Amino acid sequence: MQALRTPPLKNDPALVSLVHLGCARNLIDSELILGRMAEEGLVITDDAASAHTVVLNTCSFIGPAREESENAIRDLLERKKKGEIQRVVVAGCLVQRYKHDLAARFPKVDLFAEISDYKKLAQSVRALTQGKGTPKYLEGPLERAPEREGARLVSTPGSYAYLRISHGCDHLCSFCAIPSIRGKHRSKPLDAVVSEARDLVEGGTRELVLVAEDSTAWGREHGLELPDLVEALAQVQGVKRVRVMYAYPNRFPWRLLDVMKAHPTVAPYLDIPVQHIATPVLRAMRRHGSGDQVRQILDRLRREVPGITLRTTLLMGFPGETDADAAEAVAFVKEYGLARLGAFTYSPEQGTHGWDLEGRVPADVAQARYQAVIEARDAVLQAQQRSWVGKDLEILVDESHPDSKMVVGRPVMDAPEVDLIAVVRGSRAKVGDCIMARVEDVDRESNLVCKTAPRRT
Repeated sequence: MQALRTPPLKNDPALVSLVHLGCARNLIDSELILGRMAEEGLVITDDAASAHTVVLNTCSFIGPAREESENAIRDLLERKKKGEIQRVVVAGCLVQRYKHDLAARFPKVDLFAEISDYKKLAQSVRALTQGKGTPKYLEGPLERAPEREGARLVSTPGSYAYLRISHGCDHLCSFCAIPSIRGKHRSKPLDAVVSEARDLVEGGTRELVLVAEDSTAWGREHGLELPDLVEALAQVQGVKRVRVMYAYPNRFPWRLLDVMKAHPTVAPYLDIPVQHIATPVLRAMRRHGSGDQVRQILDRLRREVPGITLRTTLLMGFPGETDADAAEAVAFVKEYGLARLGAFTYSPEQGTHGWDLEGRVPADVAQARYQAVIEARDAVLQAQQRSWVGKDLEILVDESHPDSKMVVGRPVMDAPEVDLIAVVRGSRAKVGDCIMARVEDVDRESNLVCKTAPRRT
C-alpha cells in the first residue's frame, strides 16, 4: 500500500513521518505502524524534516541500541522545542521493556505505545493531529496474537520483503532480554504466513526473507516444523527466493535441507547464530550444546548441502571468557571460513541472568577480542569474494540506475542489509529482475564489481 503525498505540505497537521531503529523484525512493526496510520487517513512522508508529527519505533536489544533510541528521543524533543515539529510519538521495544518508567523520564513526549497491532496508536496519532484528547500511554497485549498481520506499507525495495513467521522466544540465553520484551514463542499459522507471502509476491516482491526470534521453532506447537512452511512458500507462484534467517541451532529440523535441495527457489543459505564456540562460554550463556556440537551441526549442513552459505553471529567478552576462549573463536572463524559473520561485544542487560555474573571482561579487552574476530572474518571474506572473479552469478536487482546503466543487487549468498552487494555495470534491468553478471573485481568493502554477462548461445 502507498500513502505518500509529494510534495508534502509542512502545515498539514496530518503529515506524519516514521523513524525506524533496530532489526528486520522491528522493521515489520514499522511497516505495520505506517499501514495503520495510512488507514486512518494520515499523510505519510519519508522526509522527517518536513513532518508535523514524528513517530519513533525504538529498539532495546543491547546497550548501544538503547542509547541510540534514547538519543533519538532527545533529538526529536529538541526539534519539538525549536518548533520544527509539533508532536513526538515513541513506540516499540524500548517502551515495551521500560513501560511507564520511560514515560516518566521523557514527559515531553506526546504519546508512548507498547508493542501491539498498532491500530490504537494510529487512531491516537490521528486524534493528536486533530487537536483531540487521547491517552498519553497505550499498553499493548501481554503477547501479540500469532495471526495474519494487517496491511503493511512495505519500505524495502520491490525486490525483497521480510516475512515474520512467529513471535517471541522460549530460550533463556543469559545475555538476551528479548523474551521479556516479545514474550514466549508463538508460531503464526501456515495458511496465514502463506497468505501474507502471496500478497507480497503479487505486489512485486521476489525474495521472501523469513524472520523470527527463533525461526527453527516454527510450527512445533501445531505438530509442524519449519520445512513444512518453507516448502509451501517455495511453491508460491512468482517467488524467486525464500531465505531463512535467525535459525537457532538447537533441535535443528534437518528435513529443511531436503527442501532446500528439492526447490531451486529456496536459497542455499542459512543464518544460524551460534554466539560462541568455546564450551565454557556457551554454558555460561545458557546456550544448548557444546562447541563440538556446534561444529558437528555446521559440518552436517555443509556436507548435505554442498556450497551452502552459512551466516552466523559471535558475542565476545561475555563474563568469564578467557584469552583462550577468545582465541578459539578467532580460530573457528578461520577454520570454517565464516565470511558472513556479525559480531558484537557483551552488553549487561538488566533482568537477564548475565546481568550480575562474575568475571566481567574489561571493555577494552572485549573490544580487542571483537576486533580480532572481525579481522579474521574480513580476511576470509576478501579471499572468498575474490574467488568469484571471472565467474558468472545470478543477481537479484535491488536498485536500478538506468541513466548510468548500472544496477545494484545481490547474488544468492548475500542476504539484504546484513551481507554484501554486487554492483553491475552495463545494465538497465528493473528492480526485482534477475540478471546474469560476470564478476570483474572486489572493492574495498568486499562487494562484487561486475558487468553484464555475455549472452549465452
